[in-house]
Amino acid sequence: MHSFFGNFLVMVRAYAYVRMMGGKGLRDASVNAIISANYVMRALENDYDLPYKAHCKHECVLSGLKFRDQGVKTLDIAKRLLDYGFHAPTIYFPLIVPEAIMIEPTETESQETLDEFIAAMKKIAREIAKTPELVKSAPNSTPIGRLDDVKAVKEPKLRYGGVCN
Repeated sequence: MHSFFGNFLVMVRAYAYVRMMGGKGLRDASVNAIISANYVMRALENDYDLPYKAHCKHECVLSGLKFRDQGVKTLDIAKRLLDYGFHAPTIYFPLIVPEAIMIEPTETESQETLDEFIAAMKKIAREIAKTPELVKSAPNSTPIGRLDDVKAVKEPKLRYGGVCN
């Protein structure tokens, strides 16, 4: 292997995964991912804008555009998900969807986890209607609150200043 192919161990890991899963396992995993994405999309279609009504593949795209009047952006929704213990999904992509939220459940997510995620997203939509400031100030329960993204870009801290000083 040459460096052109990237990290060799990543290639080994991917190959081992494909060998372990086999053809049927990969097909089943793909089907599970598609079913999960469509399940999430249909569960949230009344709470968020759904730019594309057709069945989705392994990811669904919602839009937070309907919350513009409350001053809430997709970034705020993503940050609020952190308070509920979920990693923020991909936001503002694809670029052709304003205030895009791309949700990509993995093939191994349980029904219980999907339902918890859906409940959190629905609760956030209700919070936006009742107390938009709560969502706009998120995350509120993480050890580190909302960072100043503009300052981070203008004044990057490229090394940790704690233990390694």
